[in-house]
Amino acid sequence: MEMSSRERVLAALNREEPDRVPYCELGVDRFLAQRIMGWGEPTSQATNLEVNQYTIEEAKAIASRLHLDNISYVLRAPVYAEKNPGKDGRLFYGEGLIKTEADLDRLELPDPYDDALYAEAEAFVKGKDDYALFFVTRIGLFPTMLSMGMTNFCIALYENRPFVEAVLDRYCDWTAVVAERVCQLGFDVFISTDDMAFKSAPFFSPEIFRELILPRYERVAERITLPWVIHSDGYVLPFLDDLLSLGISGLHPIEKGAMDIRAMKRDYGDRLCLLGNVDLNILGMGTPEDVDREVRELIRDVAPGGGYIVTSGNSLAAYLKPENVLALSEAVRKYGRYPISV
Repeated sequence: MEMSSRERVLAALNREEPDRVPYCELGVDRFLAQRIMGWGEPTSQATNLEVNQYTIEEAKAIASRLHLDNISYVLRAPVYAEKNPGKDGRLFYGEGLIKTEADLDRLELPDPYDDALYAEAEAFVKGKDDYALFFVTRIGLFPTMLSMGMTNFCIALYENRPFVEAVLDRYCDWTAVVAERVCQLGFDVFISTDDMAFKSAPFFSPEIFRELILPRYERVAERITLPWVIHSDGYVLPFLDDLLSLGISGLHPIEKGAMDIRAMKRDYGDRLCLLGNVDLNILGMGTPEDVDREVRELIRDVAPGGGYIVTSGNSLAAYLKPENVLALSEAVRKYGRYPISV
């Protein structure tokens, strides 16, 4: 029986086999969307990752073109760091601006109790149709590191832990209020995007994670009543059991070269929906035939038994080839029907 996109995604997050493997993306860079959709060349080289890029009509048009099963709404707390325009439409974070306790007065976040903060989110809920609607935010770890600056953050972990905690509490307390509100609005999935690791290892030890991060994530987790997917690039395996203790439903993107999605399916597939991990290098430099093979093999190896959602290995970045992005979409439709037989 044909499922709606929303039903398909929720079944996968519940580690069940839907009618076919869902295809979702956490984000699509406007520079790429302009090309795929024929909307003309972008007029800006400064896409802000903290705010929503699209109207509900634009989001649904992109989802329809790419046969996505989701649309996303982005609301992240502002990061207090220099933002430098890069090639093809993204801002890159530079030096952090919260260097000492004296700078904490600068760290002003939008009022999470203000109804106006959620007006656009409510419009997305009302207009989502049958798509699974993702709410995309950050819990607080990544904006803390970016706002303090990575070097300053790491030094302060050992020399001035109360300063780190003060910044982290600002962000996590804000997210807790926002999470409770948005989970009541009609979203389908809660996504948090806090990078925690390099490709080879986490940013800090599991001991630091359990002392500093986990208790604050637990405070936010109490407010999250939707299926929760955590995004982090890199090698997060040392934290994974701790993250599972929070009650998360899925992990994204299980970065290729950092983690083995097939081993993850074997070891965690009974507890966790896996989202990922179509190689961005292939999407950016390969051919449509390379993409087709990559998607086919992922579906063959990871999809059986359910609990798998195809996504790119991060997001649909500006530098990806439009023809390869379309090949990704078509391959999911070609190979993703259950029972898997590719």
